[in-house]
Amino acid sequence: ARTAETAQRIKRSRRLKANNRERNRMHNLNAALDALRDVLPTFPEDAKLTKIETLRFAHNYIWALTETLRLA
Repeated sequence: ARTAETAQRIKRSRRLKANNRERNRMHNLNAALDALRDVLPTFPEDAKLTKIETLRFAHNYIWALTETLRLA
């Protein structure tokens, strides 16, 4: 019985650690996306882009800036 209890405790501990790692990963990802949003021009100013919109807009914005430099 003790072995089963110990195994359950270890399993629960591993799951909690995995949950915390995932929570931290998502927190870091969201913080990075917020930082990216801060440097992208948005219209209107208060419109918050979704994650995919942020990445697509950043990609297109970088392309447009590159083209501007290339043609200058």
